[in-house]
Amino acid sequence: MKRAFNAAPDTALILSGGGARAAYQVGVLLAIAKLLPQHAPNPFPIICGTSAGAINAAGLAMGAGQFRHAVFSLARMWQNLQPEYIYHGSLRCLLKTGAHWLGALLLGGLGKHNPRSFLDNSPLRDFLLRTVDFTQIQRNIDSGALRAVSISALGYSSGQSVAFFQGAPEVEAWQRASRIGVRTELNISHLMASSAIPLVFPAEHIHREYFGDGSVRQIAPLSPAIHMGARRVLVIGVAPQAPENPARQHGSAYPTLAQVSGQLMNSIFLDSLETDLERITRINRTIACIAPEVREQAQLNLRPVEVLTIAPSQALEKLTLPFRREFSLGMRFFLGGLGAFRRQGSVLASYLLFCGPYSRKLIALGYHDAMQKEQQLRDFLAANDSK
Repeated sequence: MKRAFNAAPDTALILSGGGARAAYQVGVLLAIAKLLPQHAPNPFPIICGTSAGAINAAGLAMGAGQFRHAVFSLARMWQNLQPEYIYHGSLRCLLKTGAHWLGALLLGGLGKHNPRSFLDNSPLRDFLLRTVDFTQIQRNIDSGALRAVSISALGYSSGQSVAFFQGAPEVEAWQRASRIGVRTELNISHLMASSAIPLVFPAEHIHREYFGDGSVRQIAPLSPAIHMGARRVLVIGVAPQAPENPARQHGSAYPTLAQVSGQLMNSIFLDSLETDLERITRINRTIACIAPEVREQAQLNLRPVEVLTIAPSQALEKLTLPFRREFSLGMRFFLGGLGAFRRQGSVLASYLLFCGPYSRKLIALGYHDAMQKEQQLRDFLAANDSK
């Protein structure tokens, strides 16, 4: 008879941002669901999400009582996704937006209603309202299936990275330099704020200020999970881990606007996570050199944090070009003019390609990459069970 699986309360899942790339995370979660017993409870009592990863985090938190069912629901959502569920991308809408921006520039910003973003993502709000039942989150916290869930966003007035969290009473708010944790009851506004890519999607007003994509100025992506009590963390990234000594590339052609924009997005969504993972590795090595009794005597509030990372085995932007026809005519016109369908500019397209065929490709890759680390995942989950 198989022993029942029990999740340790200090195990966390971190889902990073990355626009349409977040479909990759679902593939990894499907592999985890396969490795667990059929009716196993949620293996991640602490869930942290940022940007599009926040949408996945909310879906898992909502379904924490039935982990496998929650993962399958996320997979269905991404596999059936269409661009019009996320933003208005018709040629008419984009021409209207372009005229609005041009008018604002010609008037020097003196107009009464200046543009707020390049794309209107009001369809995303309607889609999420139909998909996410936020009342289930508190029910799962009360039942013990979930300890805490956080969604990060950037305050445009304060410049602070704010982790909005909902959790058990013992989880306390925190404050550090340029980043704070605020207890709240999560709702649609937090998801819209966290996924509001700067300039691309409009900011969301919460309480006293407007908030945008949580990946911006998120200097410590692992911080919310650690503050909420995590000692073991699974991080699902959306970019291949960079080699230690990457080869320098020669480029004779001037970079396209899409190439420049893609690198800016990479710096927003990817660089801070890689830096924080390096930092936590150094801290763990330092702590290992200090005897526990010495740490206790010196009142050093430090503890090692076990981290397992799963990241794509190939660059996700290379998978976008076969699916360029999934964009609307207007988006093809707009992105093509920026150079997003050239090899060096496809990074931008990879963040905005919210469509079923591309999502299925990323889900398959995520599942494959996770199963390549099957033993490491089994050990990670087994450590859960042993607590």
